[in-house]
Amino acid sequence: MSKYDQPARRPAVVTGASSGIGAATALTLARAGFPVALGARRTDRLEEVAAQIRADGGEAAVHALDLTDDGSVQAFAKAVTDELGPIEVVVSNAGAVAPGKLTEIDSERVTRELDLAMVGAHRLVRAFVPGMLERRRGDLLFVSSDTAVQPRPFMAAYSASKWGLEGLVASLQLELEGTGVRASVVRPGPTWSGMGEDWDPDDAAFVLNQWVRFGLARHPHFMKPAAVAEAIATVVGAPRGVHLKLVEVSPEAPLEDA
Repeated sequence: MSKYDQPARRPAVVTGASSGIGAATALTLARAGFPVALGARRTDRLEEVAAQIRADGGEAAVHALDLTDDGSVQAFAKAVTDELGPIEVVVSNAGAVAPGKLTEIDSERVTRELDLAMVGAHRLVRAFVPGMLERRRGDLLFVSSDTAVQPRPFMAAYSASKWGLEGLVASLQLELEGTGVRASVVRPGPTWSGMGEDWDPDDAAFVLNQWVRFGLARHPHFMKPAAVAEAIATVVGAPRGVHLKLVEVSPEAPLEDA
């Protein structure tokens, strides 16, 4: 194998794989031939996704993962490596958001959202990148949000977490230059996913109306998670020597009447 070839077997980790973009990404990568390790706290939901992968002829491993806990991340990394072999691809997808005014929510909630999205991503870097550097290849894919560049009201902590995540990855990209390890960002726009499914309907309606009020919702279309998953698969599937650093994925506006 030359230095520009990808290995035939590329085990991939997908975090936040119990629903939404994470689950869709696991299914998409498995269909593309990647053995997939699914991580999240809700292992029952992970098993459902893994069962679908196996039914389609793919290879899947399931292990509990809490990205806010150092020990959990290290244990997960060891377990999936022991089961699938050296990890070639890591998709960092976990995130959390709840509605509320920044002047009213408590600091603990802000800390939790920042810890999950930003520090959790760093925990994955610490767990998997040293091995990638030794092999001189690997892909890190971080799922961001368009709120990183267009913050929305009543979800300030989430916007800040994604803004910070992109800053972290931008620095990481410079540090990894010339190592053969790629770090990339996929930045989705509005997407139907598991995130927000536990919101009070009145709170959700209020937040969406505020998006309209401030010109942050130009049309009502949301993407399906599979659309974002396809973008992720394209990024990590790019041939060596090519680096797709940032890919924005947005829902297309409805066709205008002729």
